[in-house]
Amino acid sequence: MCQLLAMNCNVPTDIVFSFTGFAHRGGRTDTHHDGWGIAFFEGAGVRHFVDHQAAIASPIAELIKRYPIKSTNVIAHIRKATQGQVALENCHPFVRELWGRYWVFAHNGDLKEFHPHLDGAFRPVGNTDSERAFCFLLQELRRRFGDTPPALPALRAVLGELVRSVSDHGTFNMMLSDGTALFAHCSTKLSYVVRQYPFVTACLSDEDLSVDFSQVTTPNDRVAIIVTEPLTTNETWTAFAPGELLVFVDGAPI
Repeated sequence: MCQLLAMNCNVPTDIVFSFTGFAHRGGRTDTHHDGWGIAFFEGAGVRHFVDHQAAIASPIAELIKRYPIKSTNVIAHIRKATQGQVALENCHPFVRELWGRYWVFAHNGDLKEFHPHLDGAFRPVGNTDSERAFCFLLQELRRRFGDTPPALPALRAVLGELVRSVSDHGTFNMMLSDGTALFAHCSTKLSYVVRQYPFVTACLSDEDLSVDFSQVTTPNDRVAIIVTEPLTTNETWTAFAPGELLVFVDGAPI
């Protein structure tokens, strides 16, 4: 299956360290070589990069590892295809507009017999179960709330219902963000770590690389990293419970 990576923080932060380790799983330390992508929220905009090449061989991935784009919400994905051919249109994360905001989505898993009736503005471009699920979620959010975005508690409650209904069709580990909050749902495997004062030196598990975060942060910074498999060997990662939906705001689950 695919692997997911997300970052949510209280101040704009770059994801270079975590993405460097994550990208190695796209063909070097793991077999996820059917494309990759990453999306960064910046104000009302989104920087969106996808490539059908393996992350370990992609020149665009090399750019991301060397270019410290700062954001408060980032979602990344490396693909091992289960549905849909290896093609650019099938690379996650996917981006759509709802309520005048961009929404970004990525999925790890395999949904069987999932063919919801999509009758609104949200239609898949590619042919993956993942993009169908994203379009379904946005369609149902618009159906429930109309043209007015709800408060976060109401949004979380409805998303909880929707992700449970999608999960009835198979494995649905997913990341979703509108740039203000990050939603992460676990069917089988997700973990997170919150980095905050006092910061420590973190060591990647997929490459011989470490960073002393105390040298590149302030005492007020807080960063949550959510990932399929823990990225570091010397930090305490918290595993999601199966079926759990967590909402991250300002670098912590709420």
